Amino acid sequence: MDKRDVVIFDLGGVLIDWNPRHLYRKLFDGDEPAMEHFLATVCTQEWNRSQDAGRLVGDAAHLLRQQHADKTELIDAFYGRFDEMMAGPISGTVDILAELHARGTPLYLLSNFSAETYPLACQRFDFLRLFHGIIVSGEVKAIKPEPRIYEILIDRHRVDPHRAVFIDDIPENVDAARRFGIYGIQFVDPTALRAELVGLKLL
Repeated sequence: MDKRDVVIFDLGGVLIDWNPRHLYRKLFDGDEPAMEHFLATVCTQEWNRSQDAGRLVGDAAHLLRQQHADKTELIDAFYGRFDEMMAGPISGTVDILAELHARGTPLYLLSNFSAETYPLACQRFDFLRLFHGIIVSGEVKAIKPEPRIYEILIDRHRVDPHRAVFIDDIPENVDAARRFGIYGIQFVDPTALRAELVGLKLL
């Protein structure tokens, strides 16, 4: 097997505990069914993905306010209180990142994130400074699992796919990386990730 000595991380769900429910549980006062209905029919995953792909936050909110005039405050909260969706770092994974950095491992970030909300993560999470290169989907207007975002990372940072490991919590994103020859790891928890990286002699 090729020697793997470059590590690419996803951000939300791997290094940061990001989930809109952290905010909307407060806004719905614990009414889980109502909250889930709102997230399934108004501020949906697909709607948010369009911002991750480059659509402006203001345009996205305006679109929903036209469709759901009675939900204006809840819609505006999605980006107005976005910081409250980031509960904090996933400390076990951040520890792994720091250990890899201390060993001199080239580290990259490949994240589906809005270009307008990513700066909020930068303000809160110092570990983002450990990366040699960062590709944010909203900035390059390409989104995982589309091949183009992986091509941008490989070309811009001259990453050899056959020396790289990619860690993401979404199976489709991991599968897309594997098509480039990258060693893909689906993130489940820090303990399992550590064991896999030890097996690859990265830790």
